[in-house]
Amino acid sequence: MSLALTRRRFMATAAAAGTIPFIGAPTARAQATGILTFGLSSYPPSFAALQSTGTAAGTVKLMIHRGLLGYDKAGQLRGELAEEWGVDDAGVWTFKLRDNAVWHDGRPVTAADIKWTIESGAAPDSAAAYKTPLQLIEKIEMPDDKTVKLTFSEPFATAETLFAHYNMPMLPEGSDDEGLVGAGPFKLADRERGVSIDLVASENYYRPGLPRLAGIKAVAYADENLRVAALEAGDVDLIEYVPWPAMGAIDDNPSLTLDVVEGPFMYLTFNGSRKPFDNKLVRQAIAHAIKREDVVDAAFFGRGAGLAHLPISDASPFYNPQYADAWAYDPEKAKALLAEAGHPDGFDCTLLSTAQYGMHTSTAEIAQAYLSMIGINVTLDLPDWATRVQKGNAGDFDFAVMGTSADSNDPDGIARLIDTSLPTSFVRSANLDLPDIPKLLAEGRATFDSEARKEVYEKLEGIAMDEVPLVGLCWRAQGYAFHDGVSGFKNLPGQLTFYSGLTLEETALS
Repeated sequence: MSLALTRRRFMATAAAAGTIPFIGAPTARAQATGILTFGLSSYPPSFAALQSTGTAAGTVKLMIHRGLLGYDKAGQLRGELAEEWGVDDAGVWTFKLRDNAVWHDGRPVTAADIKWTIESGAAPDSAAAYKTPLQLIEKIEMPDDKTVKLTFSEPFATAETLFAHYNMPMLPEGSDDEGLVGAGPFKLADRERGVSIDLVASENYYRPGLPRLAGIKAVAYADENLRVAALEAGDVDLIEYVPWPAMGAIDDNPSLTLDVVEGPFMYLTFNGSRKPFDNKLVRQAIAHAIKREDVVDAAFFGRGAGLAHLPISDASPFYNPQYADAWAYDPEKAKALLAEAGHPDGFDCTLLSTAQYGMHTSTAEIAQAYLSMIGINVTLDLPDWATRVQKGNAGDFDFAVMGTSADSNDPDGIARLIDTSLPTSFVRSANLDLPDIPKLLAEGRATFDSEARKEVYEKLEGIAMDEVPLVGLCWRAQGYAFHDGVSGFKNLPGQLTFYSGLTLEETALS
């Protein structure tokens, strides 16, 4: 793919989305429509820009930061700090920065900033979510202040989705660990820890006329019922994580809009350092022991579907129908697998989840009930979300309930969930040695031909069905809700739902 071809694709996409800024267009900062109050599902455990600490934190990052690339409302890649990008025949990726990209403090965004961000994320002591792929970049060249050329140690076909992720924003050279100075549409004005975050429109944002809001007040409502009540009372304009029991009532309210997509999913992760979860037969037994329809009904009020394989949608060209029911509910098979593993009478263990999100609690309770039927006695550990993240990142659990979305709609988007060579993280299993999985993920990442990639991921999924790096439970509907006075906000499609904060730059209040 040449740079010119990528540029044309970008221009066509931007034109369709109406995002190309026209020369001479008024900045329209005076047309800003006031302060939008956003009901977050939790206060971010951390503001560290390059770390993964949950979707509420990701939403705040998308207010403050921008990466090299991003997504439009249709879920298509578009340029952010990079106006043009592409890869040459040698596999070298080139990113041309916008001339008008400026940090919140007024300094121009330069190639040196991009180089510094990448090197910081790849540093040995880094806690960056994408430390491992960043370490594959063996050379960073800066032909001029607005051009960055990246040479990977091996072909890297998924660089676009890497640099579009909200956990891969760019930062000014020399930023501290939090990195609260960004190049996004809003800048931090104030915060009350555990309660709220105040942001104001950036006068330096590179898209003329945006943002359309004067600012955003993000208020944490850990109790999902209070979050809905605040929306209904008009205390907030927009909420994330609409609880599934409330979706019907919100949809029926003529003054509210419910925007729902399917794409996120629920699953179980394991700690291989805690016996007997190091045994794949035990993991297989658990995969066959849980009736997924009951998770959908109990946790999501029927708004979802069972997931008995890796979270690759049947709408994806990489979907493998032969694995659709690989982990189908089969309690007798589960009992036989436990006996084969040396646990005919089951065992005692603890399941980590959280009380902060009803879906996590309900999923844990269903898992507990079904596992008891095959002799596994489960005690639930239900801390708040911040503690649940901390325990997951520390590997302080036996096995755990998790829910998230893939990084993109590409199969490589689930790499961070199943790559057992990555550092311990709350989003994936810990201390499992499954070398074939990272090997095949790397092969898929290095393959540009789509048919060849399909073969790689089919082989990978077959190994995953046997090794069980995670247990898929169900797909779930994911919703935002807002008052009719809110316009311009969009829930992005499929696996990109947690990127929806990108559209806050176009959001307005009537």
